[in-house]
Amino acid sequence: MGNQNKTHFQILKELPTPLDESQCVPHKHELLICGGYEQRACYSYHTLKNEYKFICEYPSHVKLYGHCVVKLDNKNKNSNQITLLSFGGSKHVKRHTLVMKYISVWSNISNKSNEFNNYNKWISFTDKHNRPIIIGKSDTDYYGVRAVIGGSKNHLLFITYYYNNISVFDLNTLQFIKHDSLPTNGYYIRHHCFVLKSVNGQGQEMMEINNQNYQMLLFCFSTDLLIEYDEDNNFFQFQQLHVSKNIAPLYRYAYVYINDIILFFGGCNWNGNEWIFSKAVHKYSIQKNKWMTFKNTLPSPLKDCVAILSEDDNHIHIIGGKDDKETTVSTHMKTKVRIWDLSQLVMICLLLFILKHKWYEIIDNNK
Repeated sequence: MGNQNKTHFQILKELPTPLDESQCVPHKHELLICGGYEQRACYSYHTLKNEYKFICEYPSHVKLYGHCVVKLDNKNKNSNQITLLSFGGSKHVKRHTLVMKYISVWSNISNKSNEFNNYNKWISFTDKHNRPIIIGKSDTDYYGVRAVIGGSKNHLLFITYYYNNISVFDLNTLQFIKHDSLPTNGYYIRHHCFVLKSVNGQGQEMMEINNQNYQMLLFCFSTDLLIEYDEDNNFFQFQQLHVSKNIAPLYRYAYVYINDIILFFGGCNWNGNEWIFSKAVHKYSIQKNKWMTFKNTLPSPLKDCVAILSEDDNHIHIIGGKDDKETTVSTHMKTKVRIWDLSQLVMICLLLFILKHKWYEIIDNNK
């Protein structure tokens, strides 16, 4: 399964192809890797087998350039099928909006029935009349775009993108219902962190504050924002958060949201002459509104990698990226959540303590 290095990262089997600016979605014991910068191939990584399987390629006319992939709401949480939405593009790159109905390539089902002929391939996102829908206007710059899904019926796509824009796209009506500007103090946003403030701390369910008010968090350079959306009145409010001087120069980092914290891995900044790459790991505590920088780091500097939490919540996977020689890498590594989130370690210790005492009770009762 790989070697454990001194920085608490376990090196896994290399990616089938070097990838940066990739998008990744967890699905049970799989991580679905959906293309990368000018790389159209999509793969499933099986977290138990440490193996990859090819899923499909994006259509040949699609050029991936800082695209975004999100998992659409699945009414049946136990279903083996999920639907992915991919969109991106800019005035320089033809935009795309595609969907994929996915069923595991590791199962026998996907190879048998004609019923699944339209699965595991990217097809046009269409309305009920089968007319293609493209998310974004011709002059919208979605390079490095980030999006999350929320709302009362998980029907709202919140999109944050260059220069300082936030938009709301209704997935039921297939119309934009809101555009606004983010208070970024002159900084642009791109390849940034954008997450739901969720009920369970995993970014799966949007936090409802009261009535139909929901919260999101955005980080890029010195922009640290709490974004609150009032669904009833279709209105945004923004609150500035504490900015850490250690992470303020950075963007293009990988990030993952776990148990009231957000972890940031790597990233880079431009000093006017060259790219400066980071291998640092930072943590933001949402409840405390505080930052910390770990002594432990990535094995080497990386930008444009992606971090994803496995669905068992025990490991964080770091996939691809570019190293400090501007080389796109095939690296795939994982690290245990409890190394970076002490609350999980406390829970494990508490569970062991309870089990230990239960065991003693059983022994005493059998004497």
